[in-house]
Amino acid sequence: MSELSFRMGELFSGPGGMALGARRAAKAVDGVELTHSWANDYDLDTCKTYRRNILVPEYGETVKVVRTSAELPRAGGGIVHQNVHDLDIDGLGGIEGFAFGFPCNDYSLVGEWKGLHGDFGPLYSYGVKVLASKSPKWFVAENVSGLRGANEGRAFSQILRHLQHPEGGPRYTIVPHMYSFDEYGVPQRRQRIVIVGIREDIDVQFRVPSPEMYRHVDVTAKNGIDSPPIDLYAPNHEFTRQSQNVVDRLSHMRPGEHAFSPRVVQALPEYLRIRTKTTLSTTYKRLEPDKPAYTVTGAGGGGSHMYHWSANRALTNREKARLQTFPDDFVFEGGKDSVRKQVGMAVPVNGAQAIFTALFKSFAKLDYPSVEPNIDLATIVTPR
Repeated sequence: MSELSFRMGELFSGPGGMALGARRAAKAVDGVELTHSWANDYDLDTCKTYRRNILVPEYGETVKVVRTSAELPRAGGGIVHQNVHDLDIDGLGGIEGFAFGFPCNDYSLVGEWKGLHGDFGPLYSYGVKVLASKSPKWFVAENVSGLRGANEGRAFSQILRHLQHPEGGPRYTIVPHMYSFDEYGVPQRRQRIVIVGIREDIDVQFRVPSPEMYRHVDVTAKNGIDSPPIDLYAPNHEFTRQSQNVVDRLSHMRPGEHAFSPRVVQALPEYLRIRTKTTLSTTYKRLEPDKPAYTVTGAGGGGSHMYHWSANRALTNREKARLQTFPDDFVFEGGKDSVRKQVGMAVPVNGAQAIFTALFKSFAKLDYPSVEPNIDLATIVTPR
């Protein structure tokens, strides 16, 4: 195996946004080879999507979704459908690279924001266990922007400290940065913290890629969805049958407005007004065609599905997948609600590609434009 040949493992893999971005980056950087050794997710449809789009092109149709790490082929190539609590991490194969987008539910600004005290907050620790067990050369970890403030900042400090020095494992030099993915070729305002780590004994320095390299990309919602037009029979492009009330409500809204915009509240007939305790600004919100979309989400009740700037309807899952920069031939498995969740929880492909391209260029000793991290590690983590 050459120095720049990486076997990659993933926890909380999602449908494959991170994996596809890494694959594209490896192909774009001369001398880098990447194989997807193993992955894990708790959701069966998500595992099937990852298998179909990430593993089958690499290993063929014989690749499987398995129930335990012991069932993974020794040569690599498989995804484990299992709750991470039950996953035998030591039984996973060796890797040189590791990626994990640990669940964000308890760090999201929308919700109770329980941080480390929630059911999902401590799940980052399984990524730390992989670092200790497998000692990969690099890792990429992703989470929501709300991670910085959870538990008055203590959660973020603890997570960074554990990633720097996993108990029983090697030390890592880490570079946390708040990425706004609309600055990296994604037609969507999606801010996420991404932490890139490189093992301390390796003479490689990662630098945050400069958004200047992506200024030429048209990241408006209209361009993302309509250029080129989506084939009517494209996969995952089923249109929602909107009720007449939804159609009537949307007809009173202009691009960028939502159900609680002052002008809309005044214009809506009494029977169409939304009466809830919370007044989220994304409720029935129309996209603005000449600006990046607001953040694609994976769940939510009525009025939370993202709405077209001119048509009186919600976006299809295929349109949302375009906003996440998945190609139209990337087929999501499962029913509409399952696909909605997968699309909303995924890492945007173009965003992942930008970060992995910088990472692989760092290993290949190739220069690239960079910026200083916007998260100052020294002010967050106290050296031991």
